[in-house]
Amino acid sequence: MLTLLWTDIAVFALVIAGMYGAWASSKKEHLRRPWGQVFESTVGVVSLTMLLVFILVGVLDSVRIQHHDTLASGEVSEHAKTLSLLDIVLTPIRTRVEKTYSMPFAHTAYAKEMVADSNGQSQWHYPRLVFAVSHLAYPEVEKTSDIGNKILMGVAVAVLVWLLLILFITGIRGQHPFKQDTNGLKSCVWTLLAVFLLLGATANLAPYYHILGTDKVGEDVLYQAIKSIRTGLVIGALTTIVMLPIAISLGLMAGFFRGWVDDVIQYLYTTLSSIPGVLLIAAAILMAQVYMANNPELFTTLEDRADMRLLLLCMILGVTSWTGLCRLLRAETLKIREMDYVVAAQALGVKRLQILKRHVLPNVMHLVMITVVLDFSGLVLAEAVLSYINIGVDPSTYSWGNMINTSRLEMAREPIVWWSLAASFVFMFTLVLAANLFADVVRDAFDPRANN
Repeated sequence: MLTLLWTDIAVFALVIAGMYGAWASSKKEHLRRPWGQVFESTVGVVSLTMLLVFILVGVLDSVRIQHHDTLASGEVSEHAKTLSLLDIVLTPIRTRVEKTYSMPFAHTAYAKEMVADSNGQSQWHYPRLVFAVSHLAYPEVEKTSDIGNKILMGVAVAVLVWLLLILFITGIRGQHPFKQDTNGLKSCVWTLLAVFLLLGATANLAPYYHILGTDKVGEDVLYQAIKSIRTGLVIGALTTIVMLPIAISLGLMAGFFRGWVDDVIQYLYTTLSSIPGVLLIAAAILMAQVYMANNPELFTTLEDRADMRLLLLCMILGVTSWTGLCRLLRAETLKIREMDYVVAAQALGVKRLQILKRHVLPNVMHLVMITVVLDFSGLVLAEAVLSYINIGVDPSTYSWGNMINTSRLEMAREPIVWWSLAASFVFMFTLVLAANLFADVVRDAFDPRANN
């Protein structure tokens, strides 16, 4: 049975809105031309392809169904769990939980333990892991060659899938993608090859090795990092959607109407900007936590509670982060309202709201699009900072911020447990870098001054 959380509904709504926006843009020449420039850019296509891969993972993690696990005896468990499609796909690494820390590709635990040998004598040594490398009798000798063989096999399957994709594209378009004059399709195909190679090697290794090690409770770090993708996307996208209507409406009104309307709106965003952002967010989050603690009947499960905290965090970040875009749109609107076509529309008696809709808003949308993509990456980083100081998402929610927060004590161990911090950094860096590169290409394509 399909079950949905509030953030799942938000994710599907954003995906549908994005698809509709892409379809609507393709019908308008003034939007189709700059987007064509984006798709002709190698950097733009590569970064967009990476963003779409992350979005696909987030969507898979938002489709939740009631699932019955299979017991070791082969029987189906009577107790149903709510798992996402991503959880089901990642079952080989989700269910292989060790006792405690282990390094990437290790076959023994990270710390020594007192273990009895076959003769009953206790010895102080590194115990074998229960799941990882359990298919090898002599991992010290066989592990290196086994890893190489599995990577080659995974790469071979990935190349085969990629070639089938090339044949599929050729059949649809009637021409080989590498014979096209457009750089966009070629860049997309080569990027997908790199993604397939990485996924193929990882998928073939993950059932047998902890590729990124395990954490304190023995859970696979790769599983945690992949599950954190949805949290980063929800924080970045949903917060931006909450912020946009406030920033656009107030920014246009302040710049177009001026007078007391401008004074009131300036007072609002100046006052809000004068309050330290982290302090304001912390106060709002703590108030929300008190409300949730005093009304436990509203949240039937821990998952509902964590989801509501994530939703409230997005709303709080959106309400407190609109001031920058509002100030930018006000300044641009002040300039546009003095243009000849706007003055002519006013002289002809066109209503003010119609002028804002037809003449002002389309000419500031390039600023909105650029700010949206840049704010997305900034909000992903903000979640990590807020979770690091314990005012972010719920501790039970998978997020890169919680992984970094947990790594504080791990970095103080001897020897250092570094792989949780490294995994969260690599995944977050990849997402933020792709978003920033895509924002640069969008800015160059949509900024009218850049096209002159």
